[in-house]
Amino acid sequence: MTPTDAAIDEWIAEELAARPVLATTLGVAGHDDRLGDLGASAWEARAAADRRWAGRLDGLIGSTTDPDAQADLTMLLAELAGRAVMHDWQAWRRDPDLYVQPVLHGVHELFLHRLRPDVELVAATVARLRELPDVVAAARANLDPELAPRLLVQRGRDGAEAGATYLRDLLAGSVDDPALQADLAAAGAAAAEQLDDLAAHLAALAERARGDWAIGEQRYSALLRTRELLPFDAAELTQRGEAAWAQLAAAMTECAARVEPGGRGWHELVQALATDHPADPEAMRVAYEASCADARAFLVERGLVTLPEGEELHVVPSPVFERPLLAVASYSGPAPFTASRVGRFFVPFPPAGTTAEQLEQRLADNGHHAIPTTAVHEAYPGHHWQLTWSAATPRPLRKVLWSSYFVEGWALYAEKMMHEQGFFTDPRQELCHLDARLFRAARMVVDTSLHAGAMTVEEAVAFMSQRATLTPAVARAEVDRYCSWPTQAPSYLTGSLEIERMRDRWFGEGRGDLRAFHDAVAANPGLPLPLTERVTFGP
Repeated sequence: MTPTDAAIDEWIAEELAARPVLATTLGVAGHDDRLGDLGASAWEARAAADRRWAGRLDGLIGSTTDPDAQADLTMLLAELAGRAVMHDWQAWRRDPDLYVQPVLHGVHELFLHRLRPDVELVAATVARLRELPDVVAAARANLDPELAPRLLVQRGRDGAEAGATYLRDLLAGSVDDPALQADLAAAGAAAAEQLDDLAAHLAALAERARGDWAIGEQRYSALLRTRELLPFDAAELTQRGEAAWAQLAAAMTECAARVEPGGRGWHELVQALATDHPADPEAMRVAYEASCADARAFLVERGLVTLPEGEELHVVPSPVFERPLLAVASYSGPAPFTASRVGRFFVPFPPAGTTAEQLEQRLADNGHHAIPTTAVHEAYPGHHWQLTWSAATPRPLRKVLWSSYFVEGWALYAEKMMHEQGFFTDPRQELCHLDARLFRAARMVVDTSLHAGAMTVEEAVAFMSQRATLTPAVARAEVDRYCSWPTQAPSYLTGSLEIERMRDRWFGEGRGDLRAFHDAVAANPGLPLPLTERVTFGP
């Protein structure tokens, strides 16, 4: 083992010890009974460790000629540089989700992956939930009303309330044995009380919160350049989004004329098509399941990718605690440090308390003509195929770190490629496919504008409703997410465009067919895009 590989392995071990819930997600044993220290001193120690590691790893540059080791070292240094950009922002004093979500995901993913017998999973869950009072105390102590924005505090309150419902009412159903159910019910009830108390605290904090969620154009651009290694800044990203939106709007105008000659414009037509939607959430789940199967069969028929041995997809309702926070379909891949190739497509079921009008909007945003595009994005050959295929990488760091600009870029590229290959046979499906891509162009404009201070939340919601075709409820949920996760929303179209450029290079250099390109470029999970190109094509 080279000094570079040894240092990276040491960093991984230290990172997972500090973030035990991440270890659970990755399938690394030995951490499942802990939530980790979320006190102020722990956050400050992590920042100090990031600086220490950046200095140590920077000193290793030039110590290896192995291309894979060089790529890993560059990726890790980019991650640490991105963290350094945000150290003074102190998100742990601003965002309750940093305390709520580890608890909920830390429990949910134990039973999602089921890597151990139920008796061991229950013991780990009970032990993990015993740490919840410390997490709640840390949240109370750390969240500062002068820094925490009301929007993020309210979002955290909603998550805590939904999490309490999950722990109190649903957790015990994760196992069949009555004795184990009783253990989970008791632990879940006690933990739910803790989350109820936290939700009440956050509701009161929201009234006093007057911090900001916008990180500013300078930080935003620094993240693009340091963490993602991209050669452009926030302003250029906005311009790219506007240009892409104009091109896609023109394509949608042409497609709308084929769907309804002499009829309505694309915006009105897409909204009209949304009225043809599943009757209820379960019917929505069934429709997604069927469309995922169709997409998989299409890949096999056309030979567009190599399917990994043992890959399997479960199409299931979204977790209860995520429903107030996420209004769109999502995906959870297999734990990459295990042999599993089973993934879950989460169908966006509505949260508790949803009104009839809100349910109608949720179903309309998952209309029958739009479902095939989402199935491609989340499943075949989008996230599910890419993440089950890349899980075989022998490079441990590439299982731990990932760039949304590659992962989400790949999934949006998958949509375009399947359109090019003829998967969307109905022009109404094609129109909805173009609408989904135009939506990602609108995201590029909105996310950069929000965090640069050029757009308010209300202006962003209006933009996403008018320049894309989101219903008001979904537009609101989307914009709230952008406020809490800067730079992620533009990753879809930015990444897709870069992967399309790599494909042009692949064919221009005569390197092989489309399947060979897909297998090669998707084999490395989540490298920043410039490193993806370097690993795929060579230095």
